Amino acid sequence: MSRPLRVTERRALALLLLLLVTAAGLAAPSVVRAATAPEAAPVPAPEPFGAACRTSVQGSHAVAYCHNPYPDVDRVRLHTDCAMWWDLDADAAPVDVFPGQTVRLIDRCWKGVGAVWVTHQKVS
Repeated sequence: MSRPLRVTERRALALLLLLLVTAAGLAAPSVVRAATAPEAAPVPAPEPFGAACRTSVQGSHAVAYCHNPYPDVDRVRLHTDCAMWWDLDADAAPVDVFPGQTVRLIDRCWKGVGAVWVTHQKVS
């Protein structure tokens, strides 16, 4: 007949089992897999678009020359910001620039031009 284990013997046995389980966990091979995104379709590069525009200001007159080297029609519009607060700012009528074409856009203020720029819109 065997005698019951003492408290110190039970603690030593528990510590031994804990060490064996920990060692077995460290020895087991672990597999780490990196999460990968699904293969995405390649994004096509945007097609070149837009007329190249040069603007100039002389006194109260603003001029823009726009040339379209691309196959799509570009609708350009000249915007003029007048220097004086009482002078009305202007947005010229839109003009279609066809492939290989150059257009001239003009506008003016009463006293002086503060800023001038051209906007582009793709015609579908």
